[in-house]
Amino acid sequence: MLWYLVKLALVLPLIAGLAYGSLRLVRRFEGRFGTPAGERTVKVIETQMLSPTQRLAVIAFHDREILVASSRSGLVRLAEAPARQQEPKA
Repeated sequence: MLWYLVKLALVLPLIAGLAYGSLRLVRRFEGRFGTPAGERTVKVIETQMLSPTQRLAVIAFHDREILVASSRSGLVRLAEAPARQQEPKA
């Protein structure tokens, strides 16, 4: 029993450290592979949770903003409008 507790005390922090390190590595390299962020056609502008299974999202696509509702049954387009002008970031 003592040997099991010693192994647990040694291996558990090692596994937690590997998980933490892999998450930090993914966050660091996010966006460096695949399509660059400036060239993407579809962008999620904003999301809002309505309930645990329902969410609203504003998606930018070809100079249009599309409001969609997302649930377990799928996506439903609710509204569409011209894209708003982005203000320059300071």
